Amino acid sequence: MQYAIDHPTDLASLTFIDPVSPYGFGGTKDVAGTPCYLDFAGSGGGTANPDFVRFLATGERGSDNPNCPRSVLNAFYFKPPFRAAPEREEVFVSAMLSTRVGEGFYPGDMVPSPNWPGVAPGTKGINNAMSPRYCNLSGFAKIQPKPDVLWIRGGDDQIVSDTSLFDFGFLGQLGAVPGWPGMEIYPPQPMVGQIRALLEAYRREGGKWNEEVVAGAGHSPHIEKPEEFRKAFFAFLEGHR
Repeated sequence: MQYAIDHPTDLASLTFIDPVSPYGFGGTKDVAGTPCYLDFAGSGGGTANPDFVRFLATGERGSDNPNCPRSVLNAFYFKPPFRAAPEREEVFVSAMLSTRVGEGFYPGDMVPSPNWPGVAPGTKGINNAMSPRYCNLSGFAKIQPKPDVLWIRGGDDQIVSDTSLFDFGFLGQLGAVPGWPGMEIYPPQPMVGQIRALLEAYRREGGKWNEEVVAGAGHSPHIEKPEEFRKAFFAFLEGHR
């Protein structure tokens, strides 16, 4: 979306595969991307699981801990009980372990917040780049010209979801994070709703888009359901040579 905002005339079409919300990850309460708090608490570098960060830094390849890369891959990137072929799974784990860890990399730095859940985004690193403090792609609706858009998502994505297990609003609602201030102040982020609302704004401005939901897939439909993915993706490309 950001590339399209910056270079709209370069594109014949756009395909989004389980994209992040146009208002980033965490800290917003409605389809318009309204922040729960003015400091965007609950997003940014302080939101990563510290055990997961530690396992990335130490190169952990095992599966004994639910927060290690292999476990996260198979529990969240994919919808269980899907497992990639053993040799392919090793490639995926190696790719995860290639992540550079630190304040300037993953997950980034953070600052304390007086607002729940007590952390706000800093200024460096990938999780801060995906905080709504910095990420706002609502300008996508106004680009000219407007390439056709295909949005493909897994029907059971647990990461980018209106009930994401990585979102403090939903975790608070479940009781997994103490002190949740409630639905009025900090509801689960409606990530899918935010994407759809922006694409509908795109349509109102003259653009065209289509949504393909891959049933039975999680965050990686191109891996979990490759035939279904290819059918939708290549048919779309064929129509936009």
